[in-house]
Amino acid sequence: MRAVRLHATRDLRFETIDAPLPPRPDEVTLRVTAAGICGSDLHNYATGAWISRAPSVAGHEFTGVVTAVGSDVAHVVEGQRVIVDSRHICGTCPACLEGNGQVCDDLGFLGEKIDGGFAESVTLPARNVAPAPEGVPDRHLAMVEPLAVALHAVRRLDAPEGAEVVVTGCGPIGGLVALLLTRAGHPVRVIDLNATRVNLVCEATGATPATLDALPRFRFAVDTTGAAPVISALVENIAGRSRLALVGIGAAKPLLDPVHLVEREITLLGCHAYGPEFFEVAPMLPDLAPALEAFIAAEIPLEAVPDAYESLLAGDSSGLKTIINCAVAADMGRPGE
Repeated sequence: MRAVRLHATRDLRFETIDAPLPPRPDEVTLRVTAAGICGSDLHNYATGAWISRAPSVAGHEFTGVVTAVGSDVAHVVEGQRVIVDSRHICGTCPACLEGNGQVCDDLGFLGEKIDGGFAESVTLPARNVAPAPEGVPDRHLAMVEPLAVALHAVRRLDAPEGAEVVVTGCGPIGGLVALLLTRAGHPVRVIDLNATRVNLVCEATGATPATLDALPRFRFAVDTTGAAPVISALVENIAGRSRLALVGIGAAKPLLDPVHLVEREITLLGCHAYGPEFFEVAPMLPDLAPALEAFIAAEIPLEAVPDAYESLLAGDSSGLKTIINCAVAADMGRPGE
């Protein structure tokens, strides 16, 4: 089958490989229909931060159709379209038993701990799939995972009703955070160096563009960049008795003065993946469809993924999300819905 595998840092290859093994009793096999390229995919490719096995089929944002089910699986059936939870958890540690798999003692992700979705087919634990809502196109189903990440960050921030929120970064997560916040009635200011992306997010969500150096005092913010200078600027400029949610992943380095946090009563909130939000975002998809469609920059075949990684890392995309049509080869054109 056709697949895209990560072999090492900066070594991503389109290849023909064996089809996945049949499912064990607690597994399912999917025919992958659509997948999304995530910023963390690019980070792993560029830095090797989470390479724990190689080669490994990349990709943790994807959707597909069940083609085989293990003997113990009852919640999905063959032929059913499903959404995919990207978390690879142990299921037995205290965090998992409390429903907080995003901080599992042995947390990993599809595409890292096991093969992911940048392929024509994949076998994965059955607990990682759930029935997809009817009538939603595959390209939107592939965005359930980043939507769950965005919703988790919004929930962690817990801004009061009607409070203004600053969102730094207009990548996929930043755009989706802005979308969910504006839909919940929050005025939102978005900040990004890419003016085209800022305009796209503002048009799709109703947010307002802003710059860090001209930002009025604010009390609630979400950073999706992970960039130390941006986080430092937010901490320095945020008002007292405030909350800042961090969902972006960047380089680990000292960047905060704890005395400033104490004296200004600033709350920092780490936001890692998601918990029950995965099951809450699927019903939202029909209502969010216009914005999701606007966020899609391109739809490409598996063969084009390695080049797309390089283009995205170079900042060549003005859109937010690149979607992969996993079932269609480069010479066959775009598939129908």
